[in-house]
Amino acid sequence: MTIRDAKELLHATLLCGEDRLDEEVHSACGSDMMSDVLAFVKDQAILLTGLCNPQAIRTAEMMDMKCVAFVRDKKPTEEMIELAEDAGIAVLTTGHRMFMACGILYSAGLHGGSDYERFS
Repeated sequence: MTIRDAKELLHATLLCGEDRLDEEVHSACGSDMMSDVLAFVKDQAILLTGLCNPQAIRTAEMMDMKCVAFVRDKKPTEEMIELAEDAGIAVLTTGHRMFMACGILYSAGLHGGSDYERFS
């Protein structure tokens, strides 16, 4: 799946990272708790979150994520968009709630990475 595919599936708006739309992503995670993302996430490419503050972008950067998708129509600030642009992270916003957004991507074949294999 590409970031473009995820954008279309989520009916999302791209806020930055147009040059990254054709990059492949193989996993995702959904969380509003960045401490959980830092502690448990491995090999994730898309972060789905409703936490709309700079910490979400900084966490995604630390974890080498390619895309942050803000759920529930959250709108990041210009500062956050600039942080994402500087880090090379695509930013999306979607009206879907977290559960639905994760389910849509999961149903389309995007999984949670190494932890997924452990539970299947």
